[in-house]
Amino acid sequence: MRDKLEKLLEAYSELEKRMVDPAVVSDPKEYARIAKEHANQAPLVAKAREYLSALDDIEVAKEMLRETVDADEKEMLQDDISTNEAKLPGLEDEIKIMLIPGDPNDEKDTIVEIRAGVGGDEAGIFAGDLFKMYQRFAESHRWKVEVLSSSPSDAGGFKTIEFKVTGDKVYSVMKFESGVHRVQRVPKTESQGRIQTSTATVAVLPEADEIDIQIAQEDLRIDTYCASGPGGQGVNTTYSAVRITHLPTNTVVQSQDQRSQIQNREVCMQMLRARLYEMELEKQQAEQGASRLAQIGHGNRSEKIRTYNQPQDRVTDHRIGFNGTYNGVLLGDTLASVIDALAAAERAQKLAEAV
Repeated sequence: MRDKLEKLLEAYSELEKRMVDPAVVSDPKEYARIAKEHANQAPLVAKAREYLSALDDIEVAKEMLRETVDADEKEMLQDDISTNEAKLPGLEDEIKIMLIPGDPNDEKDTIVEIRAGVGGDEAGIFAGDLFKMYQRFAESHRWKVEVLSSSPSDAGGFKTIEFKVTGDKVYSVMKFESGVHRVQRVPKTESQGRIQTSTATVAVLPEADEIDIQIAQEDLRIDTYCASGPGGQGVNTTYSAVRITHLPTNTVVQSQDQRSQIQNREVCMQMLRARLYEMELEKQQAEQGASRLAQIGHGNRSEKIRTYNQPQDRVTDHRIGFNGTYNGVLLGDTLASVIDALAAAERAQKLAEAV
């Protein structure tokens, strides 16, 4: 461990030298890349220094212990050795997790799709509630939310809504929300007070740029049509809405929420790149033998990652058995505690696999 960490510190020192190299400073892209790598390595370097410092303190204390004859000093040195030795296992575990290669998509922004599942009007209302939950959660992280495309449901909420979340390491947090969400509550539309079970599916896609995914123009069929719903004088009179079909994969994306056909087309291309990128990732993982459940599933009540039970004021994440309060999670106030628990479980799994 010591040799590995000392080499890590040497590499970090070289990185710091490059950050002040005039050739790098004069190249904004290269400087940004190195600065980002420097920032990403900083927590690991801090832990490495703490670990090596503890080892050095133990060696110094043991050397002094061999030379001293004073009983009080011996006791003090032995306490120092015990204290530092007690630190080492925890530091080793943290460092091992940090040394495990992370998901390369963790730094990316995301495109999130929420789709009403089983439950009729109530499923659409629940999809809207999930969107509001993520809006509040993003606001607490100072992330930006931009609606890309939406299809409102008649009773409120959405049949589908796609939105982009931009900020620091968004995908590393939001990726845990992919799957089927189930709600058990008395719908606003229910006159007899009966509890209904409804679902909505959430897909979290890492945003892909043109470097990640190359799309040939001849592989696209682009249709334009009149937008519907609120939007000003141009609605239903100009062909501003855009639908793009990727012919090789039969992937269809559409947008009508932006002000112009050009903006809707750009939004469609963002969504298309994200979906094709996700397909490519799943293909790679399948080839590598990785076991990974599909994000969306079929929207059936039994295919769930989380249940929101209003009568019992409880939210249960079934992947780790974590329980929270209904209002706390759905209002976005305590969603972070659920995601933190999922992230901790993921880290523990990675550590177990590494060991």
